[in-house]
Amino acid sequence: MELAITGKKTPRIPRGRTTFVAATTMALAVAGLTAAAPSSSASQPTARTLRGSHPAWAAAAADRGALPAATRLTTRVYLAGQDPAGLAAYAKAVSTQGSPDYGRFLTASQARQRFGATAQQLAAVHAWLTGAGLTVTATTAHYVEVTGSAAAQARAFGTTLHQYRVDGVLQHAPTSDVVVPPQVASAVLAVTGLSTVTPMARPDSVKVHDTLAGATGTNGGGINTTATCSDYWGQKKVTGGPVGYTPHTTYDECSFDPSQLRKAYGITASGLTGKGATVAIVDAYASATMQADANRFATAHGDKPFKPGQYTEVVDQSQWNSQDACGGPAGWSGEESLDVEMVHGLAPDAKVVYVGANSCQDPDLLSALATVVDNHLADVVSSSWGEIMHSSGGDLDPGLIAAYEQVFQQGAIEGVGFDFSAGDCGDSSPAAAATGVNCDPSTVRAQANYPDSDPWATSVGGTALGVKDKSGSYGFETDMGTLRSTLLPDGSGWSPLPGAFYFGGGGGTSEDFAQPWYQSRAVPSGLAHTLMTGVHSASAQRVTPDVAMNGDLYTSVLVGMSDGSPYSEGGYGGTSVAAPEFSAVQADAIQARHGKPIGFANPALYLRAGTKDFTDVVDQAAAHQQAPLNAVADFGIVSGSLRVRLVAFGEDTSLNAVKGYDDATGVGSPTLAYLDSFR
Repeated sequence: MELAITGKKTPRIPRGRTTFVAATTMALAVAGLTAAAPSSSASQPTARTLRGSHPAWAAAAADRGALPAATRLTTRVYLAGQDPAGLAAYAKAVSTQGSPDYGRFLTASQARQRFGATAQQLAAVHAWLTGAGLTVTATTAHYVEVTGSAAAQARAFGTTLHQYRVDGVLQHAPTSDVVVPPQVASAVLAVTGLSTVTPMARPDSVKVHDTLAGATGTNGGGINTTATCSDYWGQKKVTGGPVGYTPHTTYDECSFDPSQLRKAYGITASGLTGKGATVAIVDAYASATMQADANRFATAHGDKPFKPGQYTEVVDQSQWNSQDACGGPAGWSGEESLDVEMVHGLAPDAKVVYVGANSCQDPDLLSALATVVDNHLADVVSSSWGEIMHSSGGDLDPGLIAAYEQVFQQGAIEGVGFDFSAGDCGDSSPAAAATGVNCDPSTVRAQANYPDSDPWATSVGGTALGVKDKSGSYGFETDMGTLRSTLLPDGSGWSPLPGAFYFGGGGGTSEDFAQPWYQSRAVPSGLAHTLMTGVHSASAQRVTPDVAMNGDLYTSVLVGMSDGSPYSEGGYGGTSVAAPEFSAVQADAIQARHGKPIGFANPALYLRAGTKDFTDVVDQAAAHQQAPLNAVADFGIVSGSLRVRLVAFGEDTSLNAVKGYDDATGVGSPTLAYLDSFR
């Protein structure tokens, strides 16, 4: 494989770029607003406690006393809107076939007027916060941001703020859950910023390898020391190497280019190109050379570059923050390049708008998603990042989840769908994290990730794709899950064998979300009632993923990028590949519908479950009662060392690809019939 991507990056030079100010950002003259008078009816409003706003890590044993009263903090108060229940109900109705409101999407303006916060609610929230001594610094359709002293913050939010020694570091957090006073209890959804520790997402992608070089010849075991890969599954036989899972094996497939993926998934045969659809991509920060890189990549592989105006960006570099914690632009440029090039590759005539969040922290990522729906920038949103919900640092704030869901539901009523990658750590258990290459080591138990497990998001899992010829004719898929062994220095064998878990598509039964209405027909009852810890759940739960496409690290895709370094191309794998692939398929489907939006995709996906619209992906080895599918990944000599791996496919921790819906690949991967069904 020609995989030569370096992580180096020179300092960025500001360049011409669209800086987008959301149409929903409000310059409010607060003095001109008056809060509604308290009701005199028998049902007086009461104070409301925001459960989960006190983090579990802020324990009494770690308490080091009060945070100095003068400490300045910035917090966000998320707004519930005027009719949260109505928002959820209409989002369901507009997304469900058979409903009188099915497909009756609203404009962004209509959605704000019908479900957004009212002037009276905003006035009451402003009065509450300023009355406590806080200063309002920003107001949007979704939140009010304030700054002020720790004393004023504590006064406003009905708690106290203390410092805690956690893993040797002094952090601060509220000593108890936030309490919202009666006059604004119904107007407030969540409060963030009172804790030092802010949840952060990570990209769901991994480079196959940074550098390939080598000399010809063989090592002691007969393996060729020049980097080698197959143009299609099973093409090049490994000779002279030690025995692994089977007496004979082949070299893994070379990284796919977009034309091969288009053919494999029926896009070429459909004649669809995504014309008339727009896909938004949300990641953190931004590459300075994204459009140039994408155009160079497309041209190099026989595709068309972006036309003028076809690619746009919504980025405000002046607001970037937390770069050390998040990896900065260099840490996200590979993800951005992958996402943009996959969407353009599989839907070459679709418009693409890249929306760069100001950091990888949830409030900034959430703001980027809100920018898309508040201004209806796209029909489909592709996001290749996520996080675990339960870690050694505590649980994800339920209020933050509620704020995400509000944006997802608003998207649904506007005809905007959200696709999220399901993760690359299999079941995200501590066992998987011990050896997995893209896992969160703070996980405390097997669990589904977030945001993809949210019932209002489409969770995109991964497969390993085998093609029959160099052009990309579909051969088979198995679930994305690899065990990896390394060739011993003397070439005499593989260690360990069987290999250790290295990479796997995310999924599983969520302990946090009840089963949504659209899953009841297709998801096996036993799966929906069994948590990933093995505990029986009395209620049926949400199971992920919903759908899957190629993403395995050893059936990787080519990505071209530079962003401060010389342009190069290399292989990437992850459900970060699968998510933009599926978003591009949705753009193609929108073209088939003559531009009519699809919106929230899940109800329609599950109605098609078990039909020819999807390939029912199963574990190929288990289905044929044979040893695992396996291949040798030969990177040649890298930095003076021979890099040769034996990879077993379809080994995705506790997740299993079986006939019908499963927790490794969902309803399966889309086919030509899926696209044709929209015509």
